[in-house]
Amino acid sequence: MVTAQLTSARIGRVTGHGIASNLKKFYPPWLLYGLVTLLLVANVVNLAADLGAMGQALQLLIGGPSHFYALVFGGLCAALQVFLPYPRYVPYLKWLTLALFAYVITVFMVDVPWGEVTRRTLIPTITLDRDFLVGLTAVLGTTISPYLFFWQASHEAEEQRATSGELPLKRAPAQAPRQLAQSSVDTYAGMALSNLVAYFIILAAAVTLHAHGVKDIQTAAQAAEALRPLAGNLAFVLFSAGIIGTGLLGVPVLAGSAAYAVSEAFRWRVGLARSPAAAGRFYAVLSLATLLGVLLNFLAFDAIKMLYWSAVINGIAAAPALAAVVKLATDKRVMGRFTIGRALKILGWATAAVMMLTATCVLLTFRT
Repeated sequence: MVTAQLTSARIGRVTGHGIASNLKKFYPPWLLYGLVTLLLVANVVNLAADLGAMGQALQLLIGGPSHFYALVFGGLCAALQVFLPYPRYVPYLKWLTLALFAYVITVFMVDVPWGEVTRRTLIPTITLDRDFLVGLTAVLGTTISPYLFFWQASHEAEEQRATSGELPLKRAPAQAPRQLAQSSVDTYAGMALSNLVAYFIILAAAVTLHAHGVKDIQTAAQAAEALRPLAGNLAFVLFSAGIIGTGLLGVPVLAGSAAYAVSEAFRWRVGLARSPAAAGRFYAVLSLATLLGVLLNFLAFDAIKMLYWSAVINGIAAAPALAAVVKLATDKRVMGRFTIGRALKILGWATAAVMMLTATCVLLTFRT
């Protein structure tokens, strides 16, 4: 995760442009449009899954139609992005995600076989059957997601443009130590916290749901039961706060990364800091992606299943996307003197290779 995000961030900081823009400038059209198409498909399915899960989470609290709530959440996210800069309201949304730490607390309130947990954490059990491979691809896809590469690079470039005195590092190499150091600190801290919370979510589910025979979660209510040892009847409240909070943070990133990729591919004006009048086509793509995500929820797909399968799709799409990111970051035509070092290069290609291998294995299992 650190490798993928650091590499994407460096591309944005060094060139002052996002991934799609650099692909268009230096690589053949088939690569650009192929990756953008993969990204769009993965993002729309992911948007549908997130909005559907948010709708089901609100339904747990107040009842009513979850599809209607998904529509409301989609409209709210799109409206906020179009009419209010994302950095202005995102600090308030982060408070909702504190509900995720309930999973950490839950682990210490139930009987946990810590010896077995430690052993299985350090020595994973690997079985090369379909369920394991699909699950592994889903875990990789929900953490190393292609939309995050495009978002990270474009967001870094936009933040650079918005900061007085900052220039792309190819033009202002003297600014490199400060700009790259800040990106590194943000990335390491964010990825460490993300992995810590994810670990405890997995562990809390294992020692509550899985330990009692629940191995196939069908509804949001079933998923919320993982928090019952901590919150009792308030488990639904905590679960819903976490789902809605992370959704309100994630949906704008999904829609925004799609808008950045498409707009950069066609050389349209981009930027969440721009007004709708100044970047109309950028905001049109953003709104359309969100709308398609909402509409998928009306096709009788289960939101919990969509969350899982959207992660699998991301895991498959991430392999070629990450390979393209590493290729850009090692190309002197793109990065000048700021190509990534040997460690990031090795880790980047190794990560892409692992994801390509798992994605290929999953696709082969479905062929057979």
